[in-house]
Amino acid sequence: MPRYFDDEFLRRLRNEILWTRLLGHFDWPHKLRHGQLAFWCPRCHEYLSAVNPRTNLGRCFYCETNFNPIDFTMAARDCDFVTAVRLLKPLLPPGPNPSQQT
Repeated sequence: MPRYFDDEFLRRLRNEILWTRLLGHFDWPHKLRHGQLAFWCPRCHEYLSAVNPRTNLGRCFYCETNFNPIDFTMAARDCDFVTAVRLLKPLLPPGPNPSQQT
């Protein structure tokens, strides 16, 4: 049976889970390069990446893939959307608790 998640809950997952916490939680290879966070791309396995803290998006410039925390989790853990959401839920900072499933 498919699961549906509240739009506000998904927005929080995409925007409020910081990449340092995400990468650390999954023990994913990452480093600071010239003051900017870079991560090992789960798609092409290159380090030519960066995270934009203003938008909370990661980008691999080698394979030209953009990632939000949900997309990254799906690629890094080779899982589906619902599983990625379940993996990310504990990483959310405290905040509003809207209905998360309908």
